[in-house]
Amino acid sequence: MSEQIIIFFQIVFIDLVLAGDNAIIIGMVASKFPLEQRKKIIFWGIGAAIILRIIFTLLTAYLLQITGLRLIGGILLLYICYKLYVDVIKNNSKDNEDIKVDNSSYLKAITTVILADITMSLDNVLGVAGAARDHYTLLVFGLVLSIILMATAATLISKWIKKYRWIGWIGLFAILIVAIELIYTDIKLFL
Repeated sequence: MSEQIIIFFQIVFIDLVLAGDNAIIIGMVASKFPLEQRKKIIFWGIGAAIILRIIFTLLTAYLLQITGLRLIGGILLLYICYKLYVDVIKNNSKDNEDIKVDNSSYLKAITTVILADITMSLDNVLGVAGAARDHYTLLVFGLVLSIILMATAATLISKWIKKYRWIGWIGLFAILIVAIELIYTDIKLFL
């Protein structure tokens, strides 16, 4: 199997596991508001996530070229693997349930969604950029796929992951492989 095909499948599984979180958070926050405000919160939340993913993708692709930063990126991905194992595989997703939303303010709800977008967009982009390495076409594909999955199929994906645990495991292993490759690449340069 060629390297690009392996990278393609790594990106797909990373996106499947990580892209759904944003939309779930957006939906949870928006559900506490009347229909008209709910639509606006969803629009602004997904819009912010798209913009953040584009910015983070450009920055991450550049930064991963710098020696030493791949090691840091790999360590961050190891932490993301651990967090995914606890949240998705062991089904202890308390993060999503414990989100406190002050539904007295529309602006506070949008702020909550954007703050969640920042952290969740960064982990998704780091995983995809690490997997794509120097294959910029695959990096753009991963970005577009994560946006499409987040905007359209997040609820379905989260149900699939709960019903078919193997999807979560494959995504977890794809991220773990990317983390190890990033760490190994930088350590090899130092030796």
